[in-house]
Amino acid sequence: MVSQQQVKRVVVKPEWLRVKAPQRERIGSVTEILRDLDLNTVCEEASCPNIGECFHAGTATFLIMGPACTRACPYCDIDFEKKPQALDPTEPIRLGEAVGRLKLNHVVITSVNRDDLPDGGASQFQRCIAEVRKISPQTTIEVLIPDLCGNWDALQAILAAEPEVLNHNTETIPRLYRRTRPQGDYGRSLELLRRTRELAPWTYTKSGIMVGLGETDEEVRATMRDLRSVDCDILTIGQYLQPSQKHLGVEEFITPAQFDAWREYGEDLGFLQVVSSPLTRSSYHAEEVRRLMQEYPRAKGVMRSVMSTVQ
Repeated sequence: MVSQQQVKRVVVKPEWLRVKAPQRERIGSVTEILRDLDLNTVCEEASCPNIGECFHAGTATFLIMGPACTRACPYCDIDFEKKPQALDPTEPIRLGEAVGRLKLNHVVITSVNRDDLPDGGASQFQRCIAEVRKISPQTTIEVLIPDLCGNWDALQAILAAEPEVLNHNTETIPRLYRRTRPQGDYGRSLELLRRTRELAPWTYTKSGIMVGLGETDEEVRATMRDLRSVDCDILTIGQYLQPSQKHLGVEEFITPAQFDAWREYGEDLGFLQVVSSPLTRSSYHAEEVRRLMQEYPRAKGVMRSVMSTVQ
């Protein structure tokens, strides 16, 4: 039986998690462009708490190949009950046009899991990157990709398009994978990041962890060490928030002081950047990577192995 104290701990958010509701006039222009071009954003689909701030700044994280997902992660607010549709060949064109119309300096392209596709959707990532390069060559590109079911040829295909940042979220600590990411694999996620560094050393690698699901401080630190062991450059840590009663509940609201302690620990480990706060999400302030590229420049090279054609 759940006590009244436990219910209050989960339901009542602390003051540091309260954000103002987004003002429609501030996000209207971005929303209009997205609707006009029939594009999805993870900002809307995943109920991100920073939507007002990011839309007001004229930034968005595009969600391709969706909105239906082939996995049913119990923490995620993206729809998994709808049947995934065939890839839309016009989606990359529309995305490129949106980046141009929004005049984005940095764009994040992510996707639902498409385990129904042989390459996990790698070819669609390639096409989207190519269209952004065509319309807005000065825009830096970050891709936030799924684990591709361990299809490393598919990973090579995405890297062949030369995104500046390859992001893949670890999401949580190993002990909580079975409950939180039942179709994921912690070792596979680390291997994806390791291979990215090996195949495309000029690419900045990035990962994210959500906390408040029952992990300990040491488990978070151990996961941070694991990420540095595969030379991950950038780390985001944010508070998990329960999207609805049917999703996993929040076990604990982590204090800002603890987030600061993890940031300092990550910096000591050698991450180029650690964004750690209650409202941090994978793409929060993602455009700051442009500053990192100036401070820690990397020359592009030729990949040792790339797919010769886009399927």
